[in-house]
Amino acid sequence: MRFPRALSAVLAAALALSACGGSGDKKSSGPNGLEKTDLKVGIIPIADAAAVPIAVNKGYFKAEGLNVKMEPIQGGAVGNQRLMAGSLDITMTNYVSAFLAREKGTMIKIVADAAEARPDLFPLVVTKDSPIKSVADLKGKKIAVNTLRNVGELAVVSTLKLNDVDAKDVHFVEYGFPEMAGALQKGAVDAAWITEPFLTSGRAKFGLRTIADTMTGATANLPMAGWGVTEKFAKQNPHTIAAFQRAIAKAQQLAASNRPELNQTITGYAKIDPQLVKIITLPGYPITLNPARIQRVPDLMARFGYLKQSTDAKSALATTSG
Repeated sequence: MRFPRALSAVLAAALALSACGGSGDKKSSGPNGLEKTDLKVGIIPIADAAAVPIAVNKGYFKAEGLNVKMEPIQGGAVGNQRLMAGSLDITMTNYVSAFLAREKGTMIKIVADAAEARPDLFPLVVTKDSPIKSVADLKGKKIAVNTLRNVGELAVVSTLKLNDVDAKDVHFVEYGFPEMAGALQKGAVDAAWITEPFLTSGRAKFGLRTIADTMTGATANLPMAGWGVTEKFAKQNPHTIAAFQRAIAKAQQLAASNRPELNQTITGYAKIDPQLVKIITLPGYPITLNPARIQRVPDLMARFGYLKQSTDAKSALATTSG
């Protein structure tokens, strides 16, 4: 079987990681030289997380000697907390959460990429009869985001700046994605930063109207989420991480190239209607863990005051070492 050049590079890098390790690494003891074979992985039931259920369903983890148990989580911040508490081995986390955690001393390491933004995946929407016609009309308004001081708020702030609106002139309110359409209809908020499948269903049911795509300009194709571990876990389990990376690379390649199978997978773990999943906008599924691309996130965070200063993204990634 032949793999695309990008995927081959990832697999080669993962193999290199499995062949090395510092003097402080745990001695390999499991099958295939793995330090740990049973993994609890935190998964958010959205399309961004598709690689793990794909790797479970297609036997990619099993082929690497891994037994993965998927654990539902509400978001990246919760996943990071469970990592530190030891109830998860690996978790899905958005990059903003990961860099915020690292600045506060919680050393999260990203071992694989998960998803990047695409046009019309994270728009600002209003009700169909709202007087708000553009971003300029948001001054003094309430905007729903799924988590305060996180990726959604950052994307909106960047969009406000692009349209000469000061972030201090709006009020952010925290709502879960499933509740946003209802909050708009009730007038609890004036606009919402929403994503799929709630975007498509909200348009169909309530006529939600987009006033801006928050993933343009500085945020176009922004890296959104990856798979993280604690720094301690990364040091103690290099061969296990390499095996996880190889399986994820195969799953990301399938997600990026086979929409019908991806749809079927998402329908299963995210509980999205099979007809709806066929028409929703999906994220990009990067195959490589590219430091230069991910560097855009801490740079953007520092620009808008979410970090005291930017940080080297490479230090947050579990990359190969000799």
